[in-house]
Amino acid sequence: MTRKPHLLIPTLVFCLCAGCATNPITGKQEFMLIPEEQDIQIGRKYAPEIEKQMGGRIPDPDIQAYVNQVGQNIAHISHKPDIEYHFVALQDKSINALALPGGFIFITKGMLENLRTEAQLAGILAHEIVHVVARDSANAMSKEIGLSALLSAVTSENTPSGVLTVADLSKQIMGLRYSRSDEQQADLSGLDYVVAAGYDPYAMVETMQILSNQSKNRPIEFLSTHPAPENRAAYLRQKIQNSNFNLANAKVGKEQYRAAVLDQLNNPN
Repeated sequence: MTRKPHLLIPTLVFCLCAGCATNPITGKQEFMLIPEEQDIQIGRKYAPEIEKQMGGRIPDPDIQAYVNQVGQNIAHISHKPDIEYHFVALQDKSINALALPGGFIFITKGMLENLRTEAQLAGILAHEIVHVVARDSANAMSKEIGLSALLSAVTSENTPSGVLTVADLSKQIMGLRYSRSDEQQADLSGLDYVVAAGYDPYAMVETMQILSNQSKNRPIEFLSTHPAPENRAAYLRQKIQNSNFNLANAKVGKEQYRAAVLDQLNNPN
């Protein structure tokens, strides 16, 4: 059955007005409520409040430099290397990592304490980078929080009574949930980034096992907004086995991670 051209006009006009953007990872057109040029503005506005609510930055410049360098290594080979990425390690003891629009990515002390290699750290950061590249963070924020609320908090110097503040909205941002397809894309494309950056892809499988083991002892914030790690480990392992990855010189970085992160966290100056 041939669809009449005039029936497509309202849909097309709505899409153009609201905003359709190409996902650089999938190449598909996706409906977006937040214009891409506002991603950085939103990220800059909410990043300081996220840091504040999660205990501030770990006061060790060497840890910060190391986390940032690993993150930049991944970001450099991503689909959007031109974004100005910011990778920050926070004091919060929860096991968590999250991304804001515009390239602002956070990982907690609790997560860092449970990782054992640089490749595992690279996998966590790669997952969050994909969320930024695919604009999952912006999309989830506009859907769950509302575009008007987000932008009014960004643009208003004085928040009217009864309107959610940046602090209020930041709490909601920390609990954002992505769709199952978004999470799987972040895992599988993150795996590609990890390999392209020279790291061992099996580290991402190991991270899922770490999260699964830790969840038996206590609730994990990262898992409250993500699918079960057992399922994620299965499809990650399957992709590795079905791909022609050259793992001969894949980097693990166990000693590097121990010296740069674990020793510093266990023996702060």
